[in-house]
Amino acid sequence: MSLFAKDALSHKHILITGATGGIGYETAKVVAGMGAKVTITGRNEEKLKGLAGELERITAKENVAVLPADLTEKKDRSKLIADAEKAHGFICGLVNSAGVAGGRTVEELDEEFIEKLMNVNYKCTLLLTQEIYKKMMERKEGDIVNLASLSGLRGTHGNTAYAASKFAVVGWTQSMALEAIEHGIRVNAVCPGYVDTEMARNSIRRKAERKGITFEEGMEEAANSIPSGRISTPEEVANTIAFLLTDAAANIVGESVKISGGSVMR
Repeated sequence: MSLFAKDALSHKHILITGATGGIGYETAKVVAGMGAKVTITGRNEEKLKGLAGELERITAKENVAVLPADLTEKKDRSKLIADAEKAHGFICGLVNSAGVAGGRTVEELDEEFIEKLMNVNYKCTLLLTQEIYKKMMERKEGDIVNLASLSGLRGTHGNTAYAASKFAVVGWTQSMALEAIEHGIRVNAVCPGYVDTEMARNSIRRKAERKGITFEEGMEEAANSIPSGRISTPEEVANTIAFLLTDAAANIVGESVKISGGSVMR
C-alpha cells in the first residue's frame, strides 16, 4: 500500500541512477506509483529490463525510460541526460543512488581502491549532477537527493575510504544546497545505516569473515547493534527519498536525513 497520493509526483520527470541496486530499484517503484515519469539507469542491462517490467505494472509503459550507462564515462553521462530529456523532457528530479562499497583497514588500502570509491561515490556523481543542475538553474526548479550513508556522518572500524567518499557526499550536499536554493532548487541527502540489500549483505559477509564468524551470525550481530533491533528495508529508504522529492518537503534544504534505527542520534 502506497504512503503517497498517486499524483504526488505526476508533474515530475525523475532520473534515478544506480537503479539496479536495492535502494534505487525500490525508489523507482515508489516514485512511479506516485505518477512520476521515470528514467532508470545503471550498468546491468538485465536488471534494468527486469525493473522496467515491474514498473510497467505500476505505471504506463510510456512513463518509463530505460537507459543503461556507465557514469564513470563522460560520454555516457552526457548521452544519458540527452536521451532522458528526449524521452520525458526536463529532468526536475534527480536521485543519485549509484555507488560502491568496500571496507578495508588503512594498512590494506591501495591507490586503485581509494580512487574507485571516490570516483564512483563522489566525483562522477557530482559531475553528472552538475550537468543536470545547470539545466535546473535555467528553469529555476528542481530537487536533488543524494544517497549518502551513516558512514558520511561518523567513522567506523575498517571503513576509512568508504567513509571518506560518503563524508564528501554530505559536504557537497550541504554546500551545494546553499547555492541551489537561491535558484529554487533543493538538495538533500539520505543517510541510511545497514539496509537489507546485496551491497550491505556483502559488507556484513566480509566483516563476518574478518571476525571468523558465519554470515548468519554477522547479520544477527548487525541487527543487535541497532536499538530498533533490525536493519532497514530498501522500501523505508525509498519512501524517505520520495518524500524529499515532493512539495511537502519544500523547506527541507541541505539536510542529511538519517535512517539508523536509533543507532546515530545528533
